[in-house]
Amino acid sequence: MEETEKMHAVCIPFPIQGHINPMMKLAKLLHTRGFYITFVNSEFNHRRLLKSRGPNSLDGLKSFRFETIPDGLPESDMNATQDIKSLCKSTTNNCLAPFKHLLPKIKQSGAPTVTCIVSDGFMSLTVDAAEELGVPHVLFWTTSASGFMSFLQYTNLKDMGYICGNDYLKTTIDWIPGMEGVRLKDFPSFIRTTDPNDFAANFVINEIQRAKRASAIVLNTFHELEPNVVHSLSNILSPVPIYTLGPLHILTKSELQNNESGIRVLGSNLWKEETECPQWLDSKKPNSVFYVNFGSITVMTANHFIEFAWGLANSDKQFLWIIRPDIVAETAILPVEFIEETKERGMVTSWCPQEQVLAHRAIGGFLTHSGWNSTIESISAGVPMICWPFSSEQPMNCWYCCEKLGIAKEMDSEVKREDVEGLVRELMDGEEGKKMRGRAMEWKKKAEETVGAGGSSHGNLDKFIYQVLLNKHKETKFH
Repeated sequence: MEETEKMHAVCIPFPIQGHINPMMKLAKLLHTRGFYITFVNSEFNHRRLLKSRGPNSLDGLKSFRFETIPDGLPESDMNATQDIKSLCKSTTNNCLAPFKHLLPKIKQSGAPTVTCIVSDGFMSLTVDAAEELGVPHVLFWTTSASGFMSFLQYTNLKDMGYICGNDYLKTTIDWIPGMEGVRLKDFPSFIRTTDPNDFAANFVINEIQRAKRASAIVLNTFHELEPNVVHSLSNILSPVPIYTLGPLHILTKSELQNNESGIRVLGSNLWKEETECPQWLDSKKPNSVFYVNFGSITVMTANHFIEFAWGLANSDKQFLWIIRPDIVAETAILPVEFIEETKERGMVTSWCPQEQVLAHRAIGGFLTHSGWNSTIESISAGVPMICWPFSSEQPMNCWYCCEKLGIAKEMDSEVKREDVEGLVRELMDGEEGKKMRGRAMEWKKKAEETVGAGGSSHGNLDKFIYQVLLNKHKETKFH
């Protein structure tokens, strides 16, 4: 696309792993279409990235540069994710001025003039900078469409008196288009407060209000997966257009398969990946390994940790379990008896290339925290799930996969080893597990179709660039 040769997108994720990864994929997609990219990390996360991938790993990239701004927080453990609530407060109060200061610095470096800003939905403060520059401002919400809708309903829930603790958690909410049957307990955990001035709840409300000032909103989902919700969002947010570009990880892989610029292998993991995982899986039979990963921010108690361990052990299934160094709130180690009992059929490691793992033929099931990245990667790989949602919109992702897609089972928040054992056995060997796997494989096929020629996400990428970033026309409201 020759018209994008001098286009320059500044991409700024919310500074945690689960938001950096999809923003990197979106940045790569724009780069394949001729965009010059400036990717803005927090100083803390940029140091983590260089530690994980090597000090020279970002050198020599053509028209893809990295810049940093401070996040305003004190220095913390380089091997741990920063506290999310503290990050929300700090980015709100401290990031706009450094970001505005960065923009002229980019121009002075000899890069092309900035022509658009692509920000995480939780970094919408940058809309002020975009409006001052007079360039398109895109908000990339890294949630599902359902998750985004759940945030969008915060004001309505507050006005109806539902933001008031745990009293109404079993209440069914039947007035949200496309999400009939959802319960209050399935909404993001931020609403569970008795304080009308609660920062987290009001943070989300403020981000949603700024979303209405965006030039466009991008979602990492595909139309066929959440059609009714996407349509409802389009009506609610009109005239702001919504573009579904997911699953981003397979759309990016497809677009980059013949790319030789070095961008294809550019990674964004802040932990060092243990590459022996795929090799270990190569020796296993199809659908024989149960995969466990609670993402980059979930923290559990030592008791939950031990219950998960013995549930896996008692299931008698082969498993791959990812245990981050900071996953347990207190000090906890795996019992010697557990290690001895499972050494022939289990692998435990600190981090892994998850997209590659989930796509491996040996994986038969996935125990997940229901973060959207993990969820859509699992859907795209045809892998059924057991869901143990932790925070934010994860309960909504769990609900949608269980109730609307039929590819998951929810685990009670109070973890018991017998429940873990039973759910793993049922998913891997039971009749319901077979049905879930069959439905998951159907969604895998649809995911592959949507990123291929003629697919909705493939077409939406061209429309998004042409209609929003090139500003050719804006007649199309819904994609």
